[in-house]
Amino acid sequence: MKNDLVVMDNNLIRASYKLTANEMRLVLCALAQIPKDAEVDPGKAYYITKEDFVKLGVEPKNVAREIREACSELLNRIVVVDTAMGKLKFHWLHSVLHFKSEIFERLKKEYPNSKNDEEFIQQLRKYNLLDSLPIIAKSDDNIVARIVFHENMIPYISQLKEQFTKLILKDVFQFSSFYSFRFYLMMMQFKETGFCKISIAELRDSLDLNNKYQLFADLKKWVIDTAIDEINEKSPHTVGYELIKKGRTYTHLELRFKEKNAEKGQLRCPDTLDMFEEQENNFLKLSNPQLDMFSSKLVDLAEVQDMAHAGEDMKPFVARLRSMLQDPEKQKILIPYLKKLGFKP
Repeated sequence: MKNDLVVMDNNLIRASYKLTANEMRLVLCALAQIPKDAEVDPGKAYYITKEDFVKLGVEPKNVAREIREACSELLNRIVVVDTAMGKLKFHWLHSVLHFKSEIFERLKKEYPNSKNDEEFIQQLRKYNLLDSLPIIAKSDDNIVARIVFHENMIPYISQLKEQFTKLILKDVFQFSSFYSFRFYLMMMQFKETGFCKISIAELRDSLDLNNKYQLFADLKKWVIDTAIDEINEKSPHTVGYELIKKGRTYTHLELRFKEKNAEKGQLRCPDTLDMFEEQENNFLKLSNPQLDMFSSKLVDLAEVQDMAHAGEDMKPFVARLRSMLQDPEKQKILIPYLKKLGFKP
């Protein structure tokens, strides 16, 4: 992989879709290759090799089969994004081809005038060679996947200027569960605060569970605990969660997380406050007018609105935020948002 950084629009982070772990690997490998600032041609192809898949945790002896299966199924997968106009539904990919790199290299020698891989692929298409590749090739030693994203996907993965999330591929290379990938992406959306809250209904929708795991005990065991345990074991973060109830029904899931490096005393950005670290000198003593002003302004931020309890009215929510600003521990959750509002200690 040429790059280890994946950037996705936050609407795609919370979108509704269901993939296998290998399909998620295929998508992430391709996303890592997208230029972060330059304009992207919607028809551009991205190539994923056997080595890319192995780096993301696939057993080398199974990698050819895993790539073939991921390619075959991913072409039919649909993502649903919540937009201002309604639910936008489209496919992840425009096209997908899995072929063998020994044939790729041999044919490139036969067509040496190609300036780049795209021109080479166009020549293969011109001479109807693409359809014959699976027949010509019988070895899986150097399998390569070629995928083209659907044009509707481009605004969510290219030239993102605001409301986006960054993911480092090496942080998730050992994950074996699709749920772990999705939970980790949601965590990275709120990396600055170390706090993420999502309703159970939204969680089910994001994971496209439909009628699966209707019993909450099953959802907890097979989805939530599976993801949390794997993230704690295999990622650079530790995460804990709390389930919020309304009456007898669980309504929300709250995640609190931190970098494992923080526990080892490694250096951190001086502008970042660790919500898990007990440092009394980080507590900001706000005056009553400041408490009133900032608690009222905080509720206007979408990220803070996610902290509201189910059915909580505005007035008690503002009062709770005011109380949090006076609590040395809870205040740390709100520090990044205070800075966003222009507060300077």
